[in-house]
Amino acid sequence: MRQAVILSTGSDVPEKIVDNQYFNILYGEDVDSWLREHVQIYSRHWCDSQQSTADLACGAAIQALTNAHIKATDLDLIVVATDTPEYVSPATATVVQHRIGATNAGTFDINAACAGFVTAIDLAAKYIQADERYRYILVIGAYAMSKHLNLQDKKTATLFADGAGALVIYGSKKPGFGWLASRLLTDGQYHNWMGIYGGGTKQPLDRTMMTDHRHQLQFVKKFPPSINPDTWTRLILELAGDLSILPTEVDHFLSPRLIFIQYGRRWIAWVSNEKSAYDHASVWLYGLGLYTDGFARC
Repeated sequence: MRQAVILSTGSDVPEKIVDNQYFNILYGEDVDSWLREHVQIYSRHWCDSQQSTADLACGAAIQALTNAHIKATDLDLIVVATDTPEYVSPATATVVQHRIGATNAGTFDINAACAGFVTAIDLAAKYIQADERYRYILVIGAYAMSKHLNLQDKKTATLFADGAGALVIYGSKKPGFGWLASRLLTDGQYHNWMGIYGGGTKQPLDRTMMTDHRHQLQFVKKFPPSINPDTWTRLILELAGDLSILPTEVDHFLSPRLIFIQYGRRWIAWVSNEKSAYDHASVWLYGLGLYTDGFARC
């Protein structure tokens, strides 16, 4: 059976850089020291008024295609993971497909917030395993949360940034090469603790909703600090059990806050969870995958 292998990567961020001093001035207090000490944030990239999620997604996609040495017309599927889509409808992936000229590719979006990219990779890997008609799949994680920030809310405005990452994934029949296993876990009880609650069918756009800033990101409740370590530990142990290995056999565990994919000598683990960028973050969905060193050969 074919296994999914990462052929190339790409990324894009806006040129606009907002440093912590901007918030010191905005709020009239020192927020820079807290951001540096507690979440290691020194600056962030934000879209300008003319940029959108699709712009970032296309930039990352073009770089990934260039690095893969394939054409956009070689793609069979484009999956965009985002919770800041270009439109409510149609899918952002459709916009990307048109702009880059991927005329042979199917498209769809998924929304799993900060775990979206991990979830999209999981889906792409299973497409590769299940159907040999899918040769090349472009997976994009794109984020333009600055468009949904209430700058008067320092609990959220200081923490979020914009950017996109992309992978070209293909299938390999080489034994012991590529995708090994994955697990996704949702704890839906936290669905109303942080999010963008206005603009959907539950709370359609109206003047009152916008006055209350419900069309922007809201941090409603503080999350228990044990959520991330407890859930990651559970996932790691379960996934290691699936592969009949011990966690001590994993060569590298990296956790750069939002999403991480790591490369190692033999067993490589990646973990992601929604809003895990900060200790007080939301945990609606977690994902974890294990790979062999084949993913390092990009």
